[in-house]
Amino acid sequence: MLRTLTPRALRRLAALLLLAAAALHGTPAAAADGGEPGWTAEPASGDTATARRPSFYLAGPAGTVLEDRLALTNTGDRQRVVTLRGADAYNTPGGAFAVRPAAASRGAGSWISFGSAATVTLPPHTRALVPFTVTVPPASPPGDHPAAVVAAEGGHEAGVRVDLRVGGPALAALTVEDVSVRGHGAATTVAYTLVNRGNVALTPALALHAACGLGGACGGPRSGHALPVELLPGQRVALTEPWPGAPALDRVSLRLTATAPGAAPATATATAWFLPPGSAAWAGAGLVALGGAALLLVRARRRGPAGEPSREPVRPRAPAPRSEPELTGASR
Repeated sequence: MLRTLTPRALRRLAALLLLAAAALHGTPAAAADGGEPGWTAEPASGDTATARRPSFYLAGPAGTVLEDRLALTNTGDRQRVVTLRGADAYNTPGGAFAVRPAAASRGAGSWISFGSAATVTLPPHTRALVPFTVTVPPASPPGDHPAAVVAAEGGHEAGVRVDLRVGGPALAALTVEDVSVRGHGAATTVAYTLVNRGNVALTPALALHAACGLGGACGGPRSGHALPVELLPGQRVALTEPWPGAPALDRVSLRLTATAPGAAPATATATAWFLPPGSAAWAGAGLVALGGAALLLVRARRRGPAGEPSREPVRPRAPAPRSEPELTGASR
């Protein structure tokens, strides 16, 4: 049965479709009043119209000043006033790319400056190219320093990613931690944590192997596939893998191996018991019953027939030695 969408629902659906299209084309869009896009922010293109960039990429040694330009486009019928700033980038716990607030940006985001162009007034249907600089401190460590350019107007924000690499030795290092199995049946998942311990961003892949203790097919989770996450330096993400074919009754040994270009493989293991729902409670009740039976048996051995206390024979005690008086003096 078809449902008629309200005007508000139609506006929300249109906004979601436009935002999805902008994301597919690498253009972070900011929503305007009423949920409709009113302006866009993206890296300025090159000399040709086809030289479109999904993000900024800047590289240089410590102590250098790098330059680029941000393109702002007002697609609406009214004037827009957009403010610009730099921000540190990080991974959310689930692995998404996110930016920090202005007050919390003390890394590469604080190196970005728009100077006097931090506030831009955009007339209707106009496009502005806004220059900015990235001043890399002399003591900056080598490697990737993820950041973003954030444009804000009317309570809405759009972030454009800045991939900044400081010259020097690059170290790719990855570890797997906190492996566990959650749920049961078709809802079983393998949970784990990936940690980037190097100084460059990583695009990891994961391989899983499951070995059943009782033999036979384990129906292990999918293995050997790239993960939909880019792990930034110093970040950790908690991920899960579905395991719809997990065994109902078995002891399974898991081995997880994570790889990334330039990094040594990282491996972690875990052991999980699979029991039918309620079997753990029955097993616990059985142990309690066995313990109670053993206690009753011990008590029965300590009692005689008909439940009377057993009587042990009384052994006669040896008479105490008689003490003789001590004789003193001379003999007669």
